[in-house]
Amino acid sequence: MSSTQNEPAAESGTKGTDSVPASAGVAASSPAASSISAAAQPRPSEPKYDYDLFVIGTGPGGEGAAMQAAKGGMKVGVAERYRQIGGGCTHWGTIPSKALRYAVTSTMKSLKNPVMRELGFSVAPTMEQLNRGTQTIIGRQVSMRQSFYDRNGVPIHRGQCRFVDEHSVSIDHGEPITAANFVISTGSRPYRPPGVDFSHPRIFDSDTILTMPEKPTSITVYGAGVIGTEYASMFRNLGIKVNLINTRSKLLEFLDDEIIDALSYHLRDQGVIIRHDEQMERIEGKDDGVILHLKSGKMLKTDVFLWANGRQGNTDDLGLENIPVEANKRGQVVVDEHFQTCVPSIYAVGDVIGIPSLASAAYTQGRSAGMHLLGQADGNLRLNDIPTGIYTSPEISSVGKTERELTDQCVPYEVGQAQFRSLARAQITGETTGMLKLLFHRETKEILGVHCFGANASEIIHIGQAIMNQPGLQNTIEYFIETTFNYPTMAEAYRVAALNGINRLF
Repeated sequence: MSSTQNEPAAESGTKGTDSVPASAGVAASSPAASSISAAAQPRPSEPKYDYDLFVIGTGPGGEGAAMQAAKGGMKVGVAERYRQIGGGCTHWGTIPSKALRYAVTSTMKSLKNPVMRELGFSVAPTMEQLNRGTQTIIGRQVSMRQSFYDRNGVPIHRGQCRFVDEHSVSIDHGEPITAANFVISTGSRPYRPPGVDFSHPRIFDSDTILTMPEKPTSITVYGAGVIGTEYASMFRNLGIKVNLINTRSKLLEFLDDEIIDALSYHLRDQGVIIRHDEQMERIEGKDDGVILHLKSGKMLKTDVFLWANGRQGNTDDLGLENIPVEANKRGQVVVDEHFQTCVPSIYAVGDVIGIPSLASAAYTQGRSAGMHLLGQADGNLRLNDIPTGIYTSPEISSVGKTERELTDQCVPYEVGQAQFRSLARAQITGETTGMLKLLFHRETKEILGVHCFGANASEIIHIGQAIMNQPGLQNTIEYFIETTFNYPTMAEAYRVAALNGINRLF
């Protein structure tokens, strides 16, 4: 149910998943010696609820909350409406899309290798071939995550979960299951606007695009957010002609301006046609393609069409009408800094609460909710320190402040850069496109932001993230100057960027 994504599950992924009866965990009543003594000495072993915590959804957020609470001694149950656990992250989003991306990039890189060409290799992989390994990876993920629930004694109830009241839910309209607390982790799905025929065989959203049976020669991607740019980059790597329609004036406006410019340049350099400040008027599905009519008067026709403009929280069939919790027009639930809704015993985490809508953030949010329930933490577990990870080609990752934000806040900062083309490791691997950028305070030398564009950016970023979060004077750019890095490595970019930045001071 939960999210930021079908071969039958392996046997280990389906064991121990029978629903627990609504009365599970409630101690059987014993004959009382007398009504007076029973009233005077109520049995402490008879719990008021079936569970201390009941989690709705088994995506990253739900898993994080369930495991944290279970390890803290709580009696936990979960609900999942899909036939396998893992949520959208495992089945429709993060895992399958990144598996396909890896298959595309590694295959095309091999085919472009001069040695392969000299040997006469020239093939065009099909979508079925590129997706072949994805189901194996999903099966492994499901099996592994099932073992977490089994080891921690957390039963999984199968079916659609709906609130009956603030302390009870029903599964597919069955007998009520009661709990002292709930965590809503139902994730999100692609927003589907009225008037777009998603049943048309050439019109897809980000959940259905991975089932596309054949590789098209051209595609229009409507929406240039994270999902849209990732798919535009991926399909262009396959040699597909790509139109990327952006409803805003810039790509990914939350990124550092220099990274935005680099992404725009490289997408265009690869052949992606980007159109900014455009709005859809209507979409016309034909037998031989899809025509996108824009409000500006432009018309674009391609073999297939991908809608990648927004997400919708999965709350429309959750029974929220029976409790005070409400969802906004995008199906998202409002929470406080502890991930509590307006009902203190009901928490919500993951994509269902909106941005940042990342699997990594959802898991941490779930753990935060669990720790708050256990009284182990009174905060959001560094949720202001979430790195972005955008799997375009090349990758983008960043953490901390951008130059735009620091300038607006009148913070005296300086910039250190390392171009990947100057790194020996990048020259060896041929991945010379990209850079690492460090933003640091001119006076204290505190690292304020780290931005990376290039191969393995989502891995490289964590070195800077770790130093940024050291206390006091331990967060300084001089750490990278004084540290010996393995050579040749991409991590060496930190030393190069630090020296470049220090040399700007006077």
